[in-house]
Amino acid sequence: MSAETQTKPEASKPGRWQPAITADPMLRKHGALGQPVSRIDGPMKVQGKTRFAAEFPYENISYAALVFSTIARGRITDLDVKAAEAASGVVLVMTYHNAPRMKAPSLMMSSPSAAGASDLPVMQNDEIHWNGQPVAVVLADTQEQADYAASLVKATYASLPAVTSFDEAKKTPRQLETLLGQPPILEIGDAEKALADAAVKVDVIYRTPRHNHNAIELHAATVAWNDDELRVHDASQLLDLTAGQLCDIFGLETGKVHVTSPYVGGGFGGKCLWDHQILACAASKLAGRPVRIMLSREGVFRIVGGRTVTEQRVALGAKPDGTLDALIHTGTAAMTLHNSCPEQFTFPARHLYAAKTFRLAQDVADMDMLVNTFMRAPGESVGTFALECALDELADKLAMDPIELRRRIEPETDPTTGKPFSSRYLIEAYEKGAERFGWDRRSQTPRQKRDGEWLVGMGCATATYPYHRFPGGSARIRLTAEGHVTVSTAVHDMGMGTATAQAQHIAVRLGVPLEHVTFEYGDSSLPRGVIAGGSTQTASIGGAVIAATEVFVEELIKLAGNDSPLAGLSLAEVEPRDGGLGHLEDHGRFESYQSILRRAGRDELVCEAEGSAPAEMEAFSMHSYGAQFCEVRVSAITGETRVSRFLGSFDAGQILNAKMATSQFKGGIIMGIGLALTEETNFDERTGRVVNASLADYHVPVQMDVPPIDVIYTNKPDPQAPMGARGIGEIGITGVGAAIANAIYNATGVRIRDLPITLDKVMAGLD
Repeated sequence: MSAETQTKPEASKPGRWQPAITADPMLRKHGALGQPVSRIDGPMKVQGKTRFAAEFPYENISYAALVFSTIARGRITDLDVKAAEAASGVVLVMTYHNAPRMKAPSLMMSSPSAAGASDLPVMQNDEIHWNGQPVAVVLADTQEQADYAASLVKATYASLPAVTSFDEAKKTPRQLETLLGQPPILEIGDAEKALADAAVKVDVIYRTPRHNHNAIELHAATVAWNDDELRVHDASQLLDLTAGQLCDIFGLETGKVHVTSPYVGGGFGGKCLWDHQILACAASKLAGRPVRIMLSREGVFRIVGGRTVTEQRVALGAKPDGTLDALIHTGTAAMTLHNSCPEQFTFPARHLYAAKTFRLAQDVADMDMLVNTFMRAPGESVGTFALECALDELADKLAMDPIELRRRIEPETDPTTGKPFSSRYLIEAYEKGAERFGWDRRSQTPRQKRDGEWLVGMGCATATYPYHRFPGGSARIRLTAEGHVTVSTAVHDMGMGTATAQAQHIAVRLGVPLEHVTFEYGDSSLPRGVIAGGSTQTASIGGAVIAATEVFVEELIKLAGNDSPLAGLSLAEVEPRDGGLGHLEDHGRFESYQSILRRAGRDELVCEAEGSAPAEMEAFSMHSYGAQFCEVRVSAITGETRVSRFLGSFDAGQILNAKMATSQFKGGIIMGIGLALTEETNFDERTGRVVNASLADYHVPVQMDVPPIDVIYTNKPDPQAPMGARGIGEIGITGVGAAIANAIYNATGVRIRDLPITLDKVMAGLD
């Protein structure tokens, strides 16, 4: 579909932003954009004045505790709840016997209001679909009473045959109809033949394990009913979808569910709609009391999905000069029949490198387990591990520097779609990163540098994540006669600084001081927002604010009238600046916002609009990029690996806030260190149970695991994106696993293709 067919007639009016045709007019401005402004919510947080989902007070509130199943598949034959009901302080024990009748959730992206991670009914029958499924909810006057009473519930089961082994499941794979909207198989030419005929080739298997979400803030909700209206204080990254889905589940009219989530202590794809919010709402309705539910750390492992296991084949066929004749990336991800999150690990290979032929395909293997879900850079985080390690193996076979290899296979246009890149400075990111990191000191021959018992090596890898801008988001602008601007939209700040960055953006776009701007968010009663996921929120908010600004400026011109210096001017001839509107070229033609409102006898002006369709995504190949550089030290005695230095060099368009962007990049890199070295969900294939369901046993990186991290970026605006900005929330984790694995090879000569890279695997190679 061409960009022209995507553009509505209204958008063609002069002065309007036309995605894929004209650039955001704000790109010619500067001001507060990009400055390292400290978070506006920082002082409130350090003073304890911010209220999270489990902190909203209600009179007569009851506290919830869950009872989890202990089998992977089967039926409940008996639930003995008498002891729990008799325990002190207990208000209610809810099971499938007495739970309100509810519709099953709808899978996210299946409709405009769908938010379900699974389409299984929630506590509506005796069926068990995974080990850890909630079988009872206990409400009590205190959390301690609820937790104790939950321990008294006794469940008996009749087990059914369950698929809990990935090796067994992958023997009967299933091909999806669509891979998150893309074809699951992409072939250009005969890649297998080209591989067979290639002068130099690698053909290897990489494996990645399950990972679990472990945000600092535990998953929680505080809920209360008022007749047929439901109030939900949630830890959420999809406000409007949650409200719409709960309306559907409980048979309520649209607008009867009000969800707020002003502060979220980490999300990363896990703070969506799970069973605990639905169960809390159902139990509150049954008990006639407000309910607070906060999952224990174990509870997060039992009912909140994470990243799924993958097995990936990467095969590269190259000429002696490094150019690729064949690029093959195929494999299998575990999933269930009840969700649609296939861990799209083949996506990076579709857009990164030039090759004559491609075969990119993946299928899924269904298991009886908790449904997997989005986890920071789903697909790309583990897909870049396989692809970028394979490129390092190819560079080694070619006796070529890994950066030089990437330079030789840098495409002019998107290698599989043929679309032009909107903006791509990946090679520049590599060059600047290599110079800053001291890449020229790396030995191409492994195991050449040693410091006592420590073998020292360097590795690099490409980071990438696609640009997305979701349609349907709206923004409202309210200007007061005192010159204060409030922009409202139902979006989220999960700790990444959305409110601060958007306040900066709005100050620049409307030409007002930053201290005169309020950004209102985190409430489903505001104009419809978009989810915080897929690194989409910044561009999506930007698109909505652009649309609202156009309406805002046109309304101001009308209010200004014939007595204004702006008389006779159109949207295309003016720009917001210096607290008012002015002619683009004749700076003498200017009037302040306050003057316009005062003459019109108005106390305020309120305008609202919906963002335009994302035509830029149809016309261009749009991605954020980066070059990850790692230095490791590996003990030749124990195999222990320590990351000693790390640098990320990113090309992500315009940086909106230098301080917060650097923090985001560093956070992603730290998660990548965990992915590479420590994180693994231990899944007992005999029972289908997660056995390391705590932070004592599931090892995330801590302070001593994290080295000095340097972050640089090109900061070149993407002319096709709102504000020139592409997403940065997820790219930081991509490529990190490969950079570490490649550095370990450079240090030791040991290739490890199975994450996490633990000392036993290193020692096995050293032996």
